[in-house]
Amino acid sequence: MSGAAGGVDRSDSGGQVLVAFAGLPGVGKSTLAVRVGAALRAPVLPVDPVERALGRYGLTGDVPGMAAYGAVAGLAEVQLGLGLSVVVDAVNPVASARGLWHELAERAGVPLRVIEVHCGDEAEHRRRVEARPPAEHVTWEQTLVRRAEYEPLIGPRLVVDTAVATDPLPGILAYLS
Repeated sequence: MSGAAGGVDRSDSGGQVLVAFAGLPGVGKSTLAVRVGAALRAPVLPVDPVERALGRYGLTGDVPGMAAYGAVAGLAEVQLGLGLSVVVDAVNPVASARGLWHELAERAGVPLRVIEVHCGDEAEHRRRVEARPPAEHVTWEQTLVRRAEYEPLIGPRLVVDTAVATDPLPGILAYLS
């Protein structure tokens, strides 16, 4: 059985799952990824710090983006090989980045569950982006550019709006079970 309402049967994968969060900076995906990782007792692998680290070593332009995704996919594969579920925290703005998670889930023999996070209140979204620590180097203007470049997600996923007052965690965990 699959789908957002009914959850999924993970019995063939020993209960493991690869969870890939997607959404623009500032929508709340990292907060949710950490909560889901804690609930699943699974490592949370964020792409952004890997991308920043690559930049500190001179990789600039588009190179650190896909390199960071590839590095996180490699780390996720190790964790899946150890029998753990994995939560990936990334913008996942384009199909080529998202394809990594589909390929990895297939190789590892685990289900992939995509959770697309957005903030339906633009003023709140902007407030969150502008309140982020300076080390994250994401401006509202950069977020708007990323939104314009963001390729629509196609395929099964759970869509979560963090502007809604209810706690999305129970629904997310039901989707993953």
